[in-house]
Amino acid sequence: MIETNDLSKQFNDFHAVDGVNLSVPAGQILALLGQNGAGKTTTVRMLTALLKPTRGSARVAGYDVARNGDDVRASVGVLTEHHGLYMRMSAWEYMDFFGQVYHLDPSLRKTRAENLLEYFGLAEAAKRRIGEYSKGMRQKLALARAMMHEPSVLLLDEPTSAMDPESARLVRDEIARLKSTQRTIMLCSHNLTEVELLADKIAIIYRGKILIQGSLNELKQNVLGSPEYSVRFASEWDASGLELPQGMELLEKTATSLKVRVDAPQVSNPQLLQRLASISVPVVAFQEEVRTLEQVYLKVMAAAKGKEYVQ
Repeated sequence: MIETNDLSKQFNDFHAVDGVNLSVPAGQILALLGQNGAGKTTTVRMLTALLKPTRGSARVAGYDVARNGDDVRASVGVLTEHHGLYMRMSAWEYMDFFGQVYHLDPSLRKTRAENLLEYFGLAEAAKRRIGEYSKGMRQKLALARAMMHEPSVLLLDEPTSAMDPESARLVRDEIARLKSTQRTIMLCSHNLTEVELLADKIAIIYRGKILIQGSLNELKQNVLGSPEYSVRFASEWDASGLELPQGMELLEKTATSLKVRVDAPQVSNPQLLQRLASISVPVVAFQEEVRTLEQVYLKVMAAAKGKEYVQ
């Protein structure tokens, strides 16, 4: 549904996007992460056929962004950082206006506008001018507008920005539901916890280039290495004579705990527990150390900038 090959955009001597290769099938969410100015917005503008690539190509919903701009825009719903809301319109007028832009007949425009405004909790304020809305209400209205024509591809830039926790949860649930209907979603966000919850695939962009991409587990493995586990004992115990299973490395030892790195947990972890049980060591807890997308992101960015990553 989204396919790019060496996608690039140059403004004079500045390479805003340089050789981006992405592939997102139907029913998946790709999160594009990076600093402000890294090239995320320029990439989205090319994928919506608003900017023509300088080099390379992209296809969205089967359409070439350079040759089939009208078809691309008809297939895509976009939530940008700057919403472009018309402040003098009411929410109802705004939704109806965009329904007309997408050539929906009056009855369908009415039904979809009612359903979306109700879903996002804006029905009671539907006749108020958008200029009177809070930031969170405007964000929800912009997302509702992006879904008005039921697009097969959604490009979302900070979809839960300025929202209260309840509204943000509603939007996350809606994004997950949309994925289950085989829609393809590209998500740009600085909320890494949110990305962990939603994304099937993650790409990190820096100075217009993709530094790394893959599933969260793939990124953790490739960037942070093998998983780490901690073992906590009920009382003090000298583990100096303990022989660890093959593929397990001791990282830290105290009188009441061990911390190990494990290449193949499904093999080594049961072996370690069996050895501890055989010598009657009382194990209180055996758990994987939490490793987050934030750790991955910070380490990748530190490497890109030539800096040492400090965890």
